[in-house]
This record gives sequence, structure tokens and C-alpha cells, in this order.
Amino acid sequence: MQYLFLSGSLRKESLNTQLLQLAAKHTGSPLSAIVDLNQYNIPLYSGDIEAVGIPDGVQKLSQKIEQAQAIIIASPEYNYSISGVLKNTIDWVSRVRPMPFRKKPILLLAASMGPIAGIRGLWQTRIPLEGLGNYVYPDMFSLGVAHEALNEEGFTNPDDQKRFATTLDGFSEFAKRFS
Repeated sequence: MQYLFLSGSLRKESLNTQLLQLAAKHTGSPLSAIVDLNQYNIPLYSGDIEAVGIPDGVQKLSQKIEQAQAIIIASPEYNYSISGVLKNTIDWVSRVRPMPFRKKPILLLAASMGPIAGIRGLWQTRIPLEGLGNYVYPDMFSLGVAHEALNEEGFTNPDDQKRFATTLDGFSEFAKRFS
């Protein structure tokens, strides 16, 4: 299975990117890629920019999304909703034809310093992804107080590790149905 791991955070020390790294390690697929959105220089969406042409960074990211058989997204919650970086990325990629997000199995993850664990943002993230025709896995994984729940080796609580592994394994089985 070829996974694409996408972080909705641009921060270098992002807890969500750290969660993606653990997901990539768990899946063990050598064909998988972790995307750093900083490398794509995606501007804020504007119809005026689109009229001139889809930016190169959007085209390159769209090719990676198209090649992936399954996508795992980890994103922070900003003001009870989807990260602006991730929403902008989804909006731009949705303008590419053929639309690369269509009919992809997607798993949503969140790591948050707060106790609510980013779950409100994940519910908001489902909306545009499902609207674009993706198969968003029903279960989502959110990790609260993640700055204490994660360390260099992984999870500090074995129950979090077990819940994470169960979610990823369930998603892998789900994603196989679409490949």
C-alpha cells in the first residue's frame, strides 16, 4: 500500500507531524511519503492566481496525491476548526483536473496540547474531504495533551499506543478495499 502522509501544520516541531512519523513507521510501507507543505510554496487560494495557472507547488503535490493509494492526514485544530493551511491546500488541490483527491481512502489524526485533543477540527476537516468524494475512515484518532503523551520513542501511555495501532490497522484494512 502506498500511503501519503500529510500534516496540516507548517511548524517544524509539530506534534501532528510527529504523529504522522509514528503512523509511517507503523504502516512500514517503503513506497510511502511524508509531505512537508513548506516545500510546496502554496499561495493563498485566489481565482486570479488560478486564472493565470495552477501554481507549480500545487501541481507537484497533486501528483503525489494522485500516486497515493491511501492518505493519512494529521492536523491541529485552530479555533475549533480545520487548520487554515490544510483547508487552503485542499482548496487548491481541488482545482486540479483530474481532481486527485477523488475516491481516496483517508484517515484523520490530530495531536493537541489541549485536553479536547483536536477532535472538533477533525470533524470540520471531514466536510470538504467527503464533499470531494473521498472515503474518510469512520474512526479518527485524536491525542490530547500530546506534548506529554509523545516522546522520542513514541507514546508514553501504552493505552494510547494500542488505540493508535488499532486505528491504523483498521484503516489499512479499509483502504485495501479501494486499491
